[in-house]
Amino acid sequence: MSTYDKIKEIETEMARTQKNKATAYHLGTLKAKLAKLRRELIAPSKSSGGPGEGFDVAGTGVARVGFIGFPSVGKSTLMSKMTGTFSEVSEVEFTTLTTVPGVLNYRGAKIQILDLPGIIEGAKDGKGRGRQVIAVARTCSLIFLVLDVLKPLTHKAVIEKELESVGIRLNKQPPNIVFRKKEKGGISMTSTVNLTHLDQDMVRTILSEYRMTSADISFRCDATVDDLIDVIEGNRVYIPAVYVLNKIDQISIEELDLIYKIPHAVPISAHHEWNFDELLEKMWEYLNLVRIYTKPKGLLPDYSAPVVLKKDKSSVADFCNAIHRGILKEFSHALVWGSSVKHNPQKVGREHILVDEDVVSIVKKI
Repeated sequence: MSTYDKIKEIETEMARTQKNKATAYHLGTLKAKLAKLRRELIAPSKSSGGPGEGFDVAGTGVARVGFIGFPSVGKSTLMSKMTGTFSEVSEVEFTTLTTVPGVLNYRGAKIQILDLPGIIEGAKDGKGRGRQVIAVARTCSLIFLVLDVLKPLTHKAVIEKELESVGIRLNKQPPNIVFRKKEKGGISMTSTVNLTHLDQDMVRTILSEYRMTSADISFRCDATVDDLIDVIEGNRVYIPAVYVLNKIDQISIEELDLIYKIPHAVPISAHHEWNFDELLEKMWEYLNLVRIYTKPKGLLPDYSAPVVLKKDKSSVADFCNAIHRGILKEFSHALVWGSSVKHNPQKVGREHILVDEDVVSIVKKI
């Protein structure tokens, strides 16, 4: 029996099983088995010889945004209008057959845009080159789920399910669980919150499915069975996503008001270039980037080419490394102008955290 058949069999059994306290352990075991089988699909096969022609794209810029959606929802049109990169456009489905890269310059940052081939239902099972599409999606900093407003919103649920099945978690934070495997000593479980979805027996049942008899687990959130499996598997990626609802030029104002109620959604018209400003602002917000300007000694700040950093890695040391790895060896202190300091300028060390649009002047050792 192939891996796909085994997955189908477990999914059928899970759909058939009623959810109650009596079946909770059985369902937990099935979920763990399913996660193990899906891991085989996520991992590239050794005999495949590579990710496939046209899919392996070299990374450029400070971040990577991937366009994912069903065929013919307007991904290629959106790509062409945003970046000026030509991606073949047609009324026929499956026009884009390889990954088309482009670069968008926004607020001084170079952001790589990838137009991925249209995803179809069953992509997680390797249909429609889905495996290669999903492998590239896992490397993205942000995903644009491009949807056609004229088609049912069930498409949104289908794509979310496909990505969820291969370990991509959209708009979620990693569960706050500390897991450490041991050689011996049994299972030690602690929690700082009241667990409503898990108990010691359930944890043991899931760990036994992974043939683990000794581990330290500390729960710092009210975790579910799925959260625990995600932490044990360790191959999940947590990526922010924006739902880009295209073709709003073909709907009414009342329908547009309803669309605005969908979380993480931005309605646009790629053909008419409507609402691109809001889409780009949302992209910047979700990418979590900050711009830092350089100020050479005795000169005015250079506002034309900012150093772009991730908000969670924006210390003075990160700033120096982004310019050149050798700067820190000669680093004495930095002078900072902006919102991160009380005085302008203020003398700071390498641990100081910078915020958006700070101006920095590096002073070297004498």
